[in-house]
Amino acid sequence: MKKLHLLVGCIWLLTLSCGPQQDTDKELLPVSETMDRIVTRMYAEWDSKTLDTLSHDFIEQSLSPEEKESLATQYWKFQVNVPVTVSLMRDKAQEKIPFWLESSGFQPTTMVVKNEIYTYEVWQKDFEAGEVQLGINGFGKHRPVYFLAVAAQDPEDDLTVSPVFPQQQHIEFLQEGAFTYHDWDGLVLTEVPESLQGQQLLTTIRGRAREAHLVNAFRRTDFPSGDTPDHLLLTWSGDPSNSIDIQWRTSEKITDGMVHYWKKGSTDTLRLNVDPYLMEDRLLQNDRYMHRFTAKLRGLDPDTSYGYRVGTASGNWSEAQSFSTGPSQARPFSFIWFGDVHNSAIWGELIQKSERQHPTTEFYFIAGDLVNTGLYRDDWDKLFAYAGEPISRKPLLAVPGNHDSQDGLGAWMYEKMLSLPADSPAGMEGRSYAFNYQNALFLMMDVTLPLSEQTEWLENKLSESEATWKIAVFHFPPYNGVEPYTDIQDLWGPIFDRYQVDLVLGGHFHYYMRSQPIRGGQVQADPRDGTIYWISIGTTGKNKDIEREPYAAVQFPAEHLYQSITIDGKELRAETINLDGDLVDQFVLKK
Repeated sequence: MKKLHLLVGCIWLLTLSCGPQQDTDKELLPVSETMDRIVTRMYAEWDSKTLDTLSHDFIEQSLSPEEKESLATQYWKFQVNVPVTVSLMRDKAQEKIPFWLESSGFQPTTMVVKNEIYTYEVWQKDFEAGEVQLGINGFGKHRPVYFLAVAAQDPEDDLTVSPVFPQQQHIEFLQEGAFTYHDWDGLVLTEVPESLQGQQLLTTIRGRAREAHLVNAFRRTDFPSGDTPDHLLLTWSGDPSNSIDIQWRTSEKITDGMVHYWKKGSTDTLRLNVDPYLMEDRLLQNDRYMHRFTAKLRGLDPDTSYGYRVGTASGNWSEAQSFSTGPSQARPFSFIWFGDVHNSAIWGELIQKSERQHPTTEFYFIAGDLVNTGLYRDDWDKLFAYAGEPISRKPLLAVPGNHDSQDGLGAWMYEKMLSLPADSPAGMEGRSYAFNYQNALFLMMDVTLPLSEQTEWLENKLSESEATWKIAVFHFPPYNGVEPYTDIQDLWGPIFDRYQVDLVLGGHFHYYMRSQPIRGGQVQADPRDGTIYWISIGTTGKNKDIEREPYAAVQFPAEHLYQSITIDGKELRAETINLDGDLVDQFVLKK
């Protein structure tokens, strides 16, 4: 995926996060509301065993006529100004043909459309001028969902396709080399029948498979919320020297939250009341709803230790924890970073061991792929439960990876789980952001979002910075031995060169590589003349047989690593340590 044609996540994420969708059809509910009602009824009428063994036919038989009509007509709608033939490309490997397809008048043809992985059979139907209404992809989570081509029945007609729902659709020409999925635009068509070439192609995202997902869909969390606050998490959205954000969760029954906090050694306790955010994961059987709280403490004293606890008016309180604010004056400081962690229990062991080995570290961050599936709240439950107390004592920051922002659906759950700085490109608050910690500038970039829309902001932050050390963090590593990201190299590499960015940290490929200094795509002898590109992995490894990159200073198969970096004025000392506590790499940079 060299570049990403991104559609606004809330437009496509119809049933999972973004609230009620506006719809001009007064008679039928949108798919999102219909699915909410269906799932609510299933919970009321069926037990867990039934939910875990649902079949396509069983679901279809349980639907009311109104629900069927909604699911058959409200998934994809658009206006055409002349009579058209709609071609629907359906993956031949899909287990079940959508229930509405044949009954609505679509007929299979002998034509096929192909990309490098999938073969699609072509179904067609003629429509008069007006609104075209189409149904769901099915009740399974079949990711290569159908896409469409539209052509005027009379070749002399000038066809106009006006998107109705979802809005802001992307339309291009159906031809070889065209992409069909915005979340995988590197997957392009390799075979298109001559009779279909040049038609208007309506693209989509693979995440639309989730909109009516019911077969093998229901999950349970191993760590359900309760009436006592848990999953305490520290982050920053303000100045690290005088602020902290404290986050936690409770069950939906708890409707109020508060923080008590105090300077260590003082009896003067301050209080802050916090309103809840109701978070829903519709398919989580044993904990569909929970309340999440975020307390933003401001006006704190720099370089000061505080105690705190969080609780409710009903008297349920967490254990007391502590945090320290950052310094206002220059002094040495340390932080720890991880590559992908994927909500693994072993990563929980790793961060707890890192705290014991480096008790003075001041914050942590993860370079993407915090969880396996960013829209599964049970994955986030595991992440915070396994991490345990370290993240209740030291702030945890992050950037999204492709698993946190998956299938083109955006990263709304990531955004709600982590309160992060808003010094960001427009519209990317909490996804791409910058913060300063003493003499270091950290540029935390979400490369699942369009690079071009972040480039001006990135260059402005670097051009304005007087920081001694400049560190960029994003998930996809530009230099790697699996799939080099030449778009990042070409677009951002010259900026890193121009402003002497010291380190670019990433993950994604689950092995370890630290490059020699690179400038203009060429290896440099002196670190002061180039940027070090660094890949690491906090969970299980892979890519064990790739050849050594010619620019690599250190490269080896690895898993369960963390990096501890200490910045002391004009010296940066870095160590990479494995789960056994062994030092496996180290280096020093000096200005």
